[in-house]
This record gives sequence, structure tokens and C-alpha cells, in this order.
Amino acid sequence: MIATIFHAGKEYRVDLYKPIDISMPLSTNENSTRAWYQNPITMEPVRMGDWIGDINEGGSVNFRTITFNPHAHGTHTECVGHISKEFYTVNAGLKQFFFIAELVTILPLALENGDFVITAKQLEAAMDKEFKTEAIIIRTLGNGPGKLHTNYSNTNPPYLLKEAVEFLNSRGIQHLLIDMPSIDRESDGGKLEAHHTFWNYPHHTDLTKTITEMIYVPNEINDGVYLLNIQIAPFENDASPSKPILYKVY
Repeated sequence: MIATIFHAGKEYRVDLYKPIDISMPLSTNENSTRAWYQNPITMEPVRMGDWIGDINEGGSVNFRTITFNPHAHGTHTECVGHISKEFYTVNAGLKQFFFIAELVTILPLALENGDFVITAKQLEAAMDKEFKTEAIIIRTLGNGPGKLHTNYSNTNPPYLLKEAVEFLNSRGIQHLLIDMPSIDRESDGGKLEAHHTFWNYPHHTDLTKTITEMIYVPNEINDGVYLLNIQIAPFENDASPSKPILYKVY
């Protein structure tokens, strides 16, 4: 199905029958990607007396209770409620679901303290200087399917410097997607400078902006402009498991 979209005064076409899923699956597998010192998710059949919600154990249906943390287990989209005293939910804040996005690939810069970071200069060099997008998708190097099976706890993954987020704000980015568990340093004393900067919290807070973390973009997907569809579950929570989908723009 070919659809026509208009953005910044120009006409583009997308094939809606060719989606590119950049989410990580949620699985009970011990080797599933997770972070923040959490165990893998659990899926347990409901048991009520002699009744069990598992067909293979004699039940009439499969009826499972799932325990997970959206920030720790797989791809998730979050709103400013993640860092705010006020109760904001991603379900209330995200009311549009299609955006023009740019995919860029960046090799994080090594600092003297051993950290790996993404800088404003790197983003400026990677992004199209003329094309205005609503979303940015950051794929970090090295990149490979191992990102689908990584326990990021206590590994100090790459993160964005405050200056990098300020640059993205200056470009009007509303939705930030990255393949790391956080845009901030794993252990920063609770400052979360990148998060606070992106949402301009607590002053001039933008309740509609989102951050999506722990995506995975395979190497065969080229950098460039895409139509992005952010799909979330309707949790009234600061974050929800999500399924971002890309469509190549022609």
C-alpha cells in the first residue's frame, strides 16, 4: 500500500506494506536484554483452586500474569513523568503516532574517565542540515544482534551529553529514540541532566515529547529519513512498552 505524506511543503511516498520493526521483543528468556539490575520478566499461569491458565497443564485457555518493568525490559517509550514530581503519563501525552524521523549512526566518543558519550558536534555532523524532522533515531556503534541479548546492569553504557540534547532541542526534535537503556549516565547521582534538558523540566515543560530507549536497528537499515510510527500500550504510567516502526520515505 503506497501512501502519500506531506512534510515541510514537500510530498513523499511510503510503502505501508514494508514496515521495519526496531523494537526488542519482551521475553522470559534469561538472555533477553534488560537493565537496572532487574531479573528477566516472568509469565506465570493463573492458578485458582484446581483451575490453571495453561492448556499444557490441563487448563481450557492460556491465562498468564506478566511481571515486568517497562524501563528495564526491552523497548519502551517514556514521558516527562519519568522525572517529574507531578504525575504525567505517556498515554495521556502521546496523542500523535506518526512522525518524520531521521536515522543516524554514531560511534560514541571515549572520554578520559572511561565513559563513552554522544556529543553535540557528532549529532550536528550526522544529521541532515537542511531537512527538518520531528524525531531522531540514534544507532550506536558497535552494533549487532548482541544488543538483543545484553544485560546492561553495571556496564555504564554510552549516553548523551547535556550539550547534545540542547542541540536536539534547538533542531525542534520532539521524539528521541536510542538503542541504549538511557540517554543519561547509568550512575550520575540522580541528576539525569539529559532527561531534564530534553523536557525542559521543571520550567517550560513540554508534556508531548517522548524518549524511547532500548531500540535495535539492524546494520542493513540505512541511515536517512523515515516515517516513524510509535506504538505504545495504553498504560497510565510514565512509561510503556513500545513498538516503534519505520517506513522508508521515497
